This record gives sequence, structure tokens and C-alpha cells, in this order.
Amino acid sequence: MTQIEQRFQPNFLLHGADYNYEQWLDYPDILEEDFRLMREANCNVMSVGIFSWAMLEPAEGQYDFEWLDQLMDTLHENGIQAILATPSGAKPAWMSHAYPEIRRVDAQGRREPHFQRHNHCPTSPVYRQKVRQINTHLAKRYRAHPAVLMWHVSNEYNGGGCHCDLCYAAFRAWLRNRYGTLDALNHAWWTTFWSHRYTDWSQIEPVDGSIQGLMLDWQRFTSDQMLDFFLAEIEPLRAHTPDVPLTTNFMRPDVGLDYWRFAQHIDVVSWDSYPRWHSQPEEWPVAVETAFYHDLHRSYKNQPFLLMESTPSHTNWQGISRPKKPGMHLLSSMQAVAHGADGVQYFQWRQSRGGTEKFHGAVIGHVASRNARVFQDVKSVGAHLAQLSPATSVSQAEVALLYDFQNEWALTLAQLPRNEEKQYQERCIAHYRPFWQMAVPIDLIACSTSNLMPYKLIIAPMLYLLRQDIAARLDTFVRRGGTVVLTYLSGLVDESDLCFIGASPLRPMLGLWVEQTDVLFDHNTQTLELEADNDLGMSGSYPITHFADIVHTDTAIPVARYGHDYYAGQAAVTINRYGAGQCFYVAGRADTRFLHDFYTALSNNLQLARAVSAPLPLGVTAQQRRHGDQTALYLMNFQPSSQTVELDGGIYEDALTGERLRHSVDLEPLGVRIVWQRLQ
Repeated sequence: MTQIEQRFQPNFLLHGADYNYEQWLDYPDILEEDFRLMREANCNVMSVGIFSWAMLEPAEGQYDFEWLDQLMDTLHENGIQAILATPSGAKPAWMSHAYPEIRRVDAQGRREPHFQRHNHCPTSPVYRQKVRQINTHLAKRYRAHPAVLMWHVSNEYNGGGCHCDLCYAAFRAWLRNRYGTLDALNHAWWTTFWSHRYTDWSQIEPVDGSIQGLMLDWQRFTSDQMLDFFLAEIEPLRAHTPDVPLTTNFMRPDVGLDYWRFAQHIDVVSWDSYPRWHSQPEEWPVAVETAFYHDLHRSYKNQPFLLMESTPSHTNWQGISRPKKPGMHLLSSMQAVAHGADGVQYFQWRQSRGGTEKFHGAVIGHVASRNARVFQDVKSVGAHLAQLSPATSVSQAEVALLYDFQNEWALTLAQLPRNEEKQYQERCIAHYRPFWQMAVPIDLIACSTSNLMPYKLIIAPMLYLLRQDIAARLDTFVRRGGTVVLTYLSGLVDESDLCFIGASPLRPMLGLWVEQTDVLFDHNTQTLELEADNDLGMSGSYPITHFADIVHTDTAIPVARYGHDYYAGQAAVTINRYGAGQCFYVAGRADTRFLHDFYTALSNNLQLARAVSAPLPLGVTAQQRRHGDQTALYLMNFQPSSQTVELDGGIYEDALTGERLRHSVDLEPLGVRIVWQRLQ
């Protein structure tokens, strides 16, 4: 943790929202009411100025900060701090028309009009200069303002590539730096296929999906180029406000950016979470997915994060988004805190009157009323957060799941015998789910940079693209006593997306080699049959769908075998003793029942620590966090009926009511309880 990260240690949990004050300047009665309601809801922070460039600089070089001065002063007078945004996420219309080069060009070579947002060219020197100018003014003007808590840099960067000449020139320079020569590039991309060999750098255009190495490098470049833009954007902030931490709000990991790399350059991770509650017959599968993303964002820097955006009610861009049922807002907000959030914030404070998000949920709706359930739900969250001090950490996890952005990009591009439902994210969540159900803490890691030694178990689903450093680090981890689980579609290509010739680098650790992969139609089902007296003590039969590797064992021992078809009797799950550790291989796509039973048995064998020892009811989970010198146990029920959790030995105390608890805790439907774990 850097010095500036250490300095960002507020003595309260954050609670607030995006506040678009500038939209309501003509409504002073509304502005007055806003601050009264913020105090009532226990709000202590507001994100401001996010899309305000046209108000801050209505014409080129003409600035108007008076309204922002008033906002910052009023926030401070009301005991509310500001997460002050830079406005680069939405450029003003005058700028788009005066400087066409700042507008992105699509893959067909068409310059985009001024529309939407987040559509600037990240390479444009003009746009970078304009961003530097406005950010310098903001940093100089507010560097000593007592309301400033943190910088909110831009908003929801994305990896949508720009195909203008400036970006192509930058891409070719990036390629020269990566490969050095065209011969090396041609070999890495295997361009003799279909006579695609390049003889001049100027011939390279990232529009040909048949050259998957090209398109993978284009994705890497667009991520790197947006990171380079971000680093240029924060230069004046670092120069003029060196003591003010900064963040930029991440999203789910499917926007084309490698967040592991971004996280190295920010002080606090924040993200925007919008689960589709009430979209399935049961809530808990959505809860598992949401917990996965929370843990991913906590893991980027292995420290608490901020929930920068969530909705207190519904969205208006997800196709169908139901209002949250009673209890769900408090439960989902506390879920974020349980998994590492030191703040809960919303988009947005007050619903806009116009524009594409005018029907997006907000703390204050068009019919503003402090008696509305949404406001009372927000007020309840504020009351809970006010009684908790910031948490220093979650429990030290003994399990890690490798989440590799570049692997996901390469797997998405790959033309496999089965291209439907490759589902990298979904399968990572499927392997995460048993630990959520067992209340076993789990980290998400970037294997190339994370320290592996604290873990007992590392899981790497569908590790299709295998960089040499990752293979070596996993190998060392197992030889030193760790346990690794790998699956089908692993270790097929190198970092240039070239297939390995002969043995995969994983072969010694796996103790097997894959001859080919059977891909199953939706109406096909393979089975795996557990061996008698296997190492995990499992028994029975489980279905296999989608993919089934046909393997030959070297030193690996079958734990299960395929049940039928021409490869019946061949290994479907194996264990290989390797050095002081062991490596499991799950050769086919097994169902959730197998993954639950497999990881339950493995967790018992490895004696993994759990937040609660007794089995939890389906849809109920538990997380531990340290708040100062106290340990809190978060018990969360994502079922529509009441549930009971059996506690371990010791004395427990409800964090909000002070009620003493000894043997069990009753949870209301969609209920959450936070209890302190006291020593005897």
C-alpha cells in the first residue's frame, strides 16, 4: 500500500450518490431540499461534476466555476465531502465540432458524430490537451477545499477501440515495441495462413478476425492506450493535489480493459454494480454472481474498495429491471460491505427530468417524498453504515481463483469446434459458487503478479491462453505443496495465440496430455463416474456437457472416468502428485452439483477455514471482516423465507442492537444480520 493509499483512511463508511447539482440550478427549492434529505439519510459524501464539462466550459477557454464553488461550499457546510470528478467522460458539443479528430472512427472508417458519451479518441493530442487544461483548472481551484475527499477520474472508461489514423499509427508503434521486426510479428501471428503475411508496418489494420493474434494484440493495445490516456489525465491531479487519492469507477470485466493493470495506478478501487435482482426464480444465483464481482474488485489491490454506483430501486437499461423488493436494498448494500466495500453509493441522488436515464432509479424520484419506500430503504442503509467503522480487511483467504483478462479475450476470439457457450466468466463464477455456499473466503488473482504462497488452493478454469510466467508460477506453487485445479481447454496456446507443438507446458504438473476434445451438442450428455476409493471419498455419477477432453495419463491417477461413447473408461477427473503438492484436472464441463461436491470434499481434505462451520441453508452465506479491532460476521439470507444459521462456539453480539447471541441466528426473508464475534 502506497503512502497516499495509507492516508486515505476515513473514520467512517461512505454513503452517498452521484449528485448532478448543475441540472437543478433553476430550482433553488429543490436544492435546499436535497441537502436536508442528505442529512436525514446519513449521507456523508457526494460524487459531483461527473458530466459537467459543458457547464464548466460553455465555450472554448471560457470557464464558469461559480456554481461548482457554491456546491462545494454547501457540501462542506452540511458536513458532506466531495468525490470530485474530472469531466472527460462526456465532451461538450462545441469541442466535437471544432475538433473532429477527437471523435472516434469505427472499424468501417466512419467518423462518429457527437452523441452518447465515452466516445473520445484516446490518442488524440487535442483531446488530451483539452483534458489536461480542464483538469489543471479543477486541481488548482479546489486543491485546498475542505470538502474534497477524492478524485473521481472520468467515468466508466471502456475499451472500445478507435480506428482513426492516429490510433493506427500508435498501434503500429506499439507492435514495433512488442515484436521488434515484421518477421517476428508474422511468425507470432502465423500470417502465412491465407497469405496474410505483412511486408510493411503500414499494411497492418486491426479489422481481420481471421488473424486472431492480430485481434488479440489490438485488444491489448486498446486497453493499454486507454490506460495511457488515463495516466495523462491524472498528471495535473498528481502535480497539484499530491495528497488527494484518486479512483476511476470500474465495471464488470467485459468492457475490454485489463483492470489488473489499471489498478496499479489508482489509490482506491471503485466499481459500479447493477445486479438484476428478481430476474430469476431464486435470488441467490444473482447473489453469487454479485459476490464474485465484489471479490474481484477487492482483489485488484487486496484492500477495501468503494461501491461507487448502485441503484436503490431499478435501472432503465437492462431490458427488464424490477424495483427492489422490501429488504433487498439493505441486503445487497451490506453484501458489498461484507465482501470488502468501505462505502455504498448510488446512481443517482435525484432522478433527471430528461435524457436517456430520466427513468433510472434514484434516491429521490420525480415525486419526491421522504416517506417513499426507496428513501426509507436508503435511510436504513445509512443508519447501518453509521454504526460500523471502516473495515481493515476481510478474512485471509486460503483459496484463490485465477481471473485472466487476456485469456478471456483470446478464448472469445478462438474459433473452436464448439464456439457457442464458451462462457469464461460464467464458468469462473460456477467454480466460485461452492465456496460462497460453504462460507469459505476466496480471492481473485492475476497469477502473473499475485503472491501465490498464502494460498492452499488455486483454481484456474479454462486457462486457454498460457503465458510462460503463469505456467512456471503454478508449477512452483504445486511443487512447494499447493493444490491446483485446472479444467478442459487449458494450456492450448501461448501468449501470441499460437498452439503449442507437442507437449503443453502444463503436462508435467498435470501428469497427462490431451489428445482431442469432444464437443457436445445441447442434446448430448456425457457422464463421469467416480472411481471406488478415490482420494476425495466421492461416489456417484455426474453429467458432462459442452466440452470433454480425451486424455492420456502419464503419472496422473483417475479420480473419475467417462461413462459412455467411444472414450468410455478414460479418465475424466485426475489427480497428479507433483513435488510436495497435487494437481487436479477436470476434463469435462461438469454441472454445479459436481462442482459443489468436488470442492466440498477438497475443502475438507485441505481443512479450509470457514466463516461458519455448520452447513448453511441453500441461499444463505456468511462473510467475515475486521472493523478496527473487532471481527464482524455478516450473515445474509437471499431466500424469500426465514432461515436459521447455527453459530460456532463463543459469544456473539448483534452489531446494531447489542443483543447477545450464543447458538443460532434467525434471518428474516431477504434479511441480513451483522454480529460481533466475542471471545469467551
